[in-house]
Amino acid sequence: MKRAFMFAIHARSIRFVALASLFTVHCSLFTVPAQDDEPIPPPPIIVTKEERQKLDAQTDTKERVKLSIDLMDARLTVAEKFSTAQDFELMFRELGGFHGLLDNAMERLERQSGSDRKVLDNYKRYSLGIRGFATRLEVIRRDIPLQYEDYVRKLLIHIRDLQTKAAEPFFKNTVVPNQKP
Repeated sequence: MKRAFMFAIHARSIRFVALASLFTVHCSLFTVPAQDDEPIPPPPIIVTKEERQKLDAQTDTKERVKLSIDLMDARLTVAEKFSTAQDFELMFRELGGFHGLLDNAMERLERQSGSDRKVLDNYKRYSLGIRGFATRLEVIRRDIPLQYEDYVRKLLIHIRDLQTKAAEPFFKNTVVPNQKP
């Protein structure tokens, strides 16, 4: 009797192992292989020759800031179209051009001298102009693969930093900077 009991337990364990292996094989047939989620290197941050010529043709800083914002808007619109078409390589390239225009406009504003009203107006125009881009980039970031998400997230942080930088001249004379003794 003891021997029959041991045989029954052994038969149950064999059935359990067979069912478990069958379940494992069945589940592995329907699983999606893991994607390579390693971030793609950032695109080149450039301003094209045509864009630079258009910007250099504007001698008035106010008009140059407006043109920069228009060019950034056009780049972001194209990137949104590529994102919806799921052509992420071209979207990425457009975002690199957008980033280049962002930095170019801020560098030009920083080269202005003085704290007169015109300079402050240009900083304000720039800050207000790039404000809406963050929302549009969030929509792009939400719908792209993880490999591209890292750069778009960093670009969003960069836009926030540029907005802060554009607001600093308004408080230049009233805020005491932190200095080490």
